[in-house]
Order: sequence, then C-alpha cells, then structure tokens
Amino acid sequence: MRFKGLDLNLLVALDALMTERKLTAAARSINLSQPAMSAAITRLRTYFRDELFTMNGRELVPTPRAEALAPAVREALLHIHLSIISWDPFNPAQSDRSFRIILSDFMTLMFFERVVVRVAREAPAVSFELLPFSDEPDELLRRGDVDFLILPEMFMSHTHPRAKLFDERFVCVSCPTNQKLPPQLSIDNYVSMGHVAAQFGKQRPSVEEWLLREHGLRRRVEVAVPGFTMIPPFLSGTDRIATLPLRLAMHFAKAIPLRITELPQPIFPAFTEAVQWPAPHSSDPASLWMREIFLQEASRVEFQSETSAHALSSSQLPTCL
Repeated sequence: MRFKGLDLNLLVALDALMTERKLTAAARSINLSQPAMSAAITRLRTYFRDELFTMNGRELVPTPRAEALAPAVREALLHIHLSIISWDPFNPAQSDRSFRIILSDFMTLMFFERVVVRVAREAPAVSFELLPFSDEPDELLRRGDVDFLILPEMFMSHTHPRAKLFDERFVCVSCPTNQKLPPQLSIDNYVSMGHVAAQFGKQRPSVEEWLLREHGLRRRVEVAVPGFTMIPPFLSGTDRIATLPLRLAMHFAKAIPLRITELPQPIFPAFTEAVQWPAPHSSDPASLWMREIFLQEASRVEFQSETSAHALSSSQLPTCL
C-alpha cells in the first residue's frame, strides 16, 4: 500500500532496522529474506533522500535523519497495532495476554505479589515477564517493548502517561549487634559508616543515592548488590548499615534480626512509587484493565500502611527489632 508515494511496508522494515541494528536480524524479525531487506533499505534511501544507515563492521549505524524518523514510525506502528489490528473487546477470563514490566525487587515483593495473586483468580491465562531495571527505560517505553514501568516517580520522564501508586520513605537498617550506630543518626555518622547498597543498572542511581547527590554528599559503600532483598545477609555480624524502604525493612524484621533507625532529615524525604506506560497503550483495553488492578491494589497497600502508621509513628519507630 502506498501513501503519498511511500510504500507503508517500508516503515515496518525501517522500524526493524532501527531496533535490531543488524541487517540479517532485522530481516528475520519481520520474515523477510536478506536480499529483500537490502532492497527495502535502497527504497527507503531513495524516498527519504538520505543514506539512513552506514555500516560499522556488521552493525548498522543510523544517520540523524533515521534517528529523527524512528520515534514517529514506532508510534504509528504501535497505534495501528493497538487500535486496528489487535482491537477486540477485552475479556480477562479468556485472555492469554502477557505483560512485560520493569520494576525493582522491593516493588515485586511488597506490591506486585498482590497483583499476581489477584490476576491468577480473575484471568488465569494472563502471564507476566518481570524485568530488571534498564539504563534506558524511556527508550523501551517508546518502542513499546515493555507494557509498564514501575519505579520512583522522580525518575520518570514526562513523555509518557503515569499514575501514582503509593508513597514510601527510607529508614536505616543494621545488625542489632552494630556498636558504631548511635541512637540518633546524624548525616556525618551516616556518610562515614560502611554501607551495603543496592544498585540498579549501570548508570541509574538508586533513590537514596540520588538524594545524597542532590545534597553534595557521598557515602562509603563497602558492598554493592543488585537489589534491596540481597542487603540483609551482608549486615549480619558487621558494623555496616544500609538504607531500605520502610515497608521492606519491616517485612525483613519479621524473620531476620534487624535494628531499624530513623534517617537524618530532611536529606531523605518521602518519595512516590508510580506506574508508567507507553502513550499509545493509553486506550488499549488490556492495559486499562491492568492499570485499574494496579491502582486498586496500591490503595490497599496504602491503607494497610496508614493503619500501621497509627501504631508506629516516626517518633515511635523502634531502634531495634
């Protein structure tokens, strides 16, 4: 099909080339032969009057013109897929939809488990692929490679829609035998002590690391681990400390001896966990259904936390559990 002289099938080829960056892989992804994909590149170059790609070894390097075209092409293809090709009344009980979601181990344990349990009741054939943090989550959203991104709102772009899930705050945790941790933790104490810290991706800082950088501070990290849930074993029997979300610290303290202490204020204010999705998915019935479940389950998390807060105010936070 042609639109103003452009064969629209070429947009599918261009999108595959921008995603794969290798001729053979791009051809395979859309069921074309390598000669057919080479011919598509030639036709694209002719239409757009630009080389679009140069070769660096076996990798295709897009020109600025190709980079500029890519977001609009992907958005148009996503819109066609969601609004025309795949649009059907969504029946959760009969759907076998799979959702790809990026989130932290904290949100997996304290929030997403609830979602999985509920979906298993309402839509038993629906499945999930939970992914670790990427250094380019916005790019994954733009390409429609993930359905949802769940992370602190401060790290979200304004390019795609989002919704608040619940607020959270950090506390300091340590082994109960830690002799170096004072009852009242100052910022000087905090940054000078040895830390166990969670790292997400190669470039994206954790929330507490980002907050410290905002105040020009740097802590002494002795052990870096790829998630919050790996922190407690590296505190046991040591004088190290760590920074954990309060909900997760209280969860661990039910099974592991932990000392929980307030962090210096106002260095560590509360933060908001939120969910974000690709803009073209906003009217997708399956995405709408899943977002409603997220918000409902988040409200239950918030309610339970408010109930606990009456019994455990900031001034009453235990220093040892």
